[in-house]
Amino acid sequence: MLDCITLNPPATATACVLWMHGLGADGNDFVPVVPELGLPRDHSVRFVFPNAPSMPVTINGGYVMPAWYDIASAEIDKRADEAGVRKSQSAITELIADQRAKGIASERIVLAGFSQGGVIALQTGLRHSEKLGGIMALSTYLACVESVGTEASPTNRDIPIFMAHGSMDPVIPIALAKLSKARLETHGYKIEWHEYGMPHSVCAEEIEAIGAFLTRVLKL
Repeated sequence: MLDCITLNPPATATACVLWMHGLGADGNDFVPVVPELGLPRDHSVRFVFPNAPSMPVTINGGYVMPAWYDIASAEIDKRADEAGVRKSQSAITELIADQRAKGIASERIVLAGFSQGGVIALQTGLRHSEKLGGIMALSTYLACVESVGTEASPTNRDIPIFMAHGSMDPVIPIALAKLSKARLETHGYKIEWHEYGMPHSVCAEEIEAIGAFLTRVLKL
């Protein structure tokens, strides 16, 4: 099982957010965001921040860094290494099972991720057999596009999906995020879309919107 940073809530945990970091970062990346979400003081949400395994990343000259999958091509729509994406999907599915074993109902588990981590949140959440609470896809895109229609879980066809992106993102162009949104909508998914005047990052307005999304889908 992946090594994780876990933030337990003030109250007994009845919900969980599994939050995946981006390329080259680690589980600490989004830990400081939690106090800024504006959740109720006595909330019951456990936050779990898994650390991606380290691997050589082709586009970075084979440099070894934390990554959810290899990036072999600069072509944005061909950058995701499908075998690596699916391996990370299995690892996150294992973490979901671990939270289920700890007493968290599947419909109170939200998958979140930034950049590469958002790819894995979408990949896993759309295909998961048990009903989940939601998906937060931040500054990211949809990989394994051709298999979404055949592999999507009927149980999660109405899953709440939060997508946010920066209009000045030089790493993952907003056009790709909008294309991903459109592809999801063709499969019947409803997307809560947020666009901000920022680069490949997060901003205060986005953090506030994330807090509102979690408060709503987890009924806090």
